[in-house]
Amino acid sequence: MVIGAKMKLYGATMQELKSLCESLELPRFAHKQIAKWLYTRFVTDIDAMTDLSKIARERLKEACELGLSHPLKVSVSEDGTKKYLFKTSEGEYIESALIPDKERMTLCVSSQAGCRMGCKFCATGRMGLRHQLSANEILNQIVSIPERDKLTNLVFMGMGEPLDNIDNLMQTLDILTSEWGMEWSPTRITVSTSGVAKTLPRLLDESKVHIAVSLHNPFPEERKEIMPIENAYSIREVCDILRRYDFMHQRRVSFEYIVLEGMNCSAQHIKELSRLLDGIKCRINLIRFHKIPDSPFFSPPMERIIEFRDTLTKRGIQTTLRASRGEDIEAACGLLSTAEKK
Repeated sequence: MVIGAKMKLYGATMQELKSLCESLELPRFAHKQIAKWLYTRFVTDIDAMTDLSKIARERLKEACELGLSHPLKVSVSEDGTKKYLFKTSEGEYIESALIPDKERMTLCVSSQAGCRMGCKFCATGRMGLRHQLSANEILNQIVSIPERDKLTNLVFMGMGEPLDNIDNLMQTLDILTSEWGMEWSPTRITVSTSGVAKTLPRLLDESKVHIAVSLHNPFPEERKEIMPIENAYSIREVCDILRRYDFMHQRRVSFEYIVLEGMNCSAQHIKELSRLLDGIKCRINLIRFHKIPDSPFFSPPMERIIEFRDTLTKRGIQTTLRASRGEDIEAACGLLSTAEKK
């Protein structure tokens, strides 16, 4: 018998389900049946697990709950982007963004309530870290929205630094990509990081998902001014780690680069980017800066951003310009902040 808070089934690994079933003295293969109900059929009621006996279901209900919580609010942009608001187990709020684009339906997933990285251009960074999201709270953002079955891609680029919550991130990726889980191809998942070199090798070794590194400036001293993480983990150290891995087949690495007026888009920056990324098969995604309150930063005119992109491409670095989506509902890159809390 389980004493205390009930175990949340969504977010549980196969091993955790197996241990649970053993403790409840359920049949030998019950953990596999439960996993199928959770991650293939997306059951919303334990009583619906009809291949378990009534006694087994009763024991399960006494010890567990599914752990699903629906969004509290949805905001819809003029461009079709949706922003979902969720309340966490500790009373904080998180947001995820759904981005439809022709045949693609991408969900931008949060991994923390707030963020400790403190990037100066990011609204989430101003919040500080409120708490780590559990695997249940991360997975709930994916499972509980109406578009769940239409999703084609997942990007861990929402609130928080995924590699600062590595255990719960890896547990979620295991559930998403395992045969016993949701069976997502790793090529449909991208994990973004500001460059947590301590945990990056674990992500690279234990998964095959795509990697996106928030770069934003190739010069360490300048990067420190906008990204305090540079004081702990140098972007050069991150690039050295990436050079040890094969990004020629299936898995991709990209570098995210918010273009800031007068700060990171000069000829010197282009030259240093070429030097920094030499030997890494990658691309750069340029992002227009989205203004946040009281920010001293500005985005250059679009023609200058395009010129920056074209110059990088001519130097042999595949460079794209990411379209801004959901800015009118504060769902665009760097704007997630859960103002609802206020």
